[in-house]
Amino acid sequence: MKKHYFILIVIILLVLLPTITEAQCAMCKASVESSQGQKNSVAGGINQGILYLMAVPYLLLGFIFRKQLVTVWRLIRKKPVAEEDL
Repeated sequence: MKKHYFILIVIILLVLLPTITEAQCAMCKASVESSQGQKNSVAGGINQGILYLMAVPYLLLGFIFRKQLVTVWRLIRKKPVAEEDL
């Protein structure tokens, strides 16, 4: 029975989470809209921040799995051996 309550609470939190986090996004949206068209706008900084946050996980994964990536790259680039050469 406790398991059912836990699942119900998790579902309710997942449904309400976008509503809770939307409050912060409204402030960002208002500041971006108010500074639109200016030379040093807030929108440029927010876009750079988004790109930074997007790139970091890929760089970390690439660094962690660099040996496997190099091995796969070499296998892909390897030319197929003709049967008569064997």
